[in-house]
Amino acid sequence: MSARPGTSSNNHLILRRQLQELSRHPVEGFSAGLVDDNNLLEWEVMLIGPPDTLYEGGVFKATLTFPPEYPLQPPKMRFVTPMWHPNIYPDGLVCISILHAPGDDQYGYEEAGERWLPVHSVESILMSVISLLSSDKPNLDSPANVDAAKEVRTDFPAYKKKVRRLVRRSVEDAYN
Repeated sequence: MSARPGTSSNNHLILRRQLQELSRHPVEGFSAGLVDDNNLLEWEVMLIGPPDTLYEGGVFKATLTFPPEYPLQPPKMRFVTPMWHPNIYPDGLVCISILHAPGDDQYGYEEAGERWLPVHSVESILMSVISLLSSDKPNLDSPANVDAAKEVRTDFPAYKKKVRRLVRRSVEDAYN
């Protein structure tokens, strides 16, 4: 008898496979592993700031927390390293479409196909976050961090300076 999608044994199998795949075939720009070897639902992530971006050279720690219903429901990603970005909440929670629950957006900002789909993987999530950090134009229509979005609109040099300061601090913290 095979496990049904969304059952505990099935989501653990999916997560174990994704972890093994990332271990065997590392992807440039990030690494991921378990916080605790006995808990497949809690991952730690290290993202390297993408080249030719404001975040270049930064070393950003984050966690991925998977719900018991994974892969039917998305994980939550939260930066532990302080971040300053319109699409990252002040508490570090990442706000990108593929991490939003499946189905229609009650506010009409996203199409259902832009939101979580069970075909997404840890790799596709992290590649989306790298893309978010690489974008010259963050989504300012529905910002997670209103203050960062306002600063992007009204004083981009100040925004840039704040991000570069956080990048420097992230490197210092990573090696201390």
